[in-house]
Amino acid sequence: MSAAADFIDDSLQYESTEERAEDYTWRLGESLEFYGASVGAIRGTIRNASRRYPELQHDAVTALASELWSRPVFERRLAAVVILQSNLKLLHVSDLTRVEGFLRSAAVRDLADPLAVDVVGALLLRLGGQDALRARAVLERWAASENIWLRRAAVLVHLPAFRKGEGDEAVFRRTVRLVTGAQDGRVEEVEEVMRLVREAIGS
Repeated sequence: MSAAADFIDDSLQYESTEERAEDYTWRLGESLEFYGASVGAIRGTIRNASRRYPELQHDAVTALASELWSRPVFERRLAAVVILQSNLKLLHVSDLTRVEGFLRSAAVRDLADPLAVDVVGALLLRLGGQDALRARAVLERWAASENIWLRRAAVLVHLPAFRKGEGDEAVFRRTVRLVTGAQDGRVEEVEEVMRLVREAIGS
């Protein structure tokens, strides 16, 4: 692993407790491994890593996120999400391909949802022109995917814009049509986030 990834992994394990790992397993299931570090410790670790490695730019940041995500450990993967959240200004529309890989293997809402809302949704708010069109094409593909996490994400990415009063209802309606037309499209994991976005539209 890179020095930054080693630092983050060691810090997460140091901050872990067996009791918290057992609680995560009970709450989130057994699809991932758990060290037992708190969300606050994960965020603090990323802040410390940012101070320790201030020179990290786009390629290094995204490579570090992939490095952490490569092992199915919840805390490592949440750290990868926090890294992307913390470096949103560095991300490009081309990074949606990497995020798509993360979503496909997210396994739990606690990883998939912040990726969708705080990374992709936030990124969409600052895209314009051809980049915005490219992003829309990617998200339409997600909406029609057989992967539940991609369909869920395709809906959730609309949430930041609607919360700011900048959402596009026509685009959202098209997303809903694509999602519900997908094979096995009407599932609760997707239906619940459609209700959430509709609430934001109505508020």
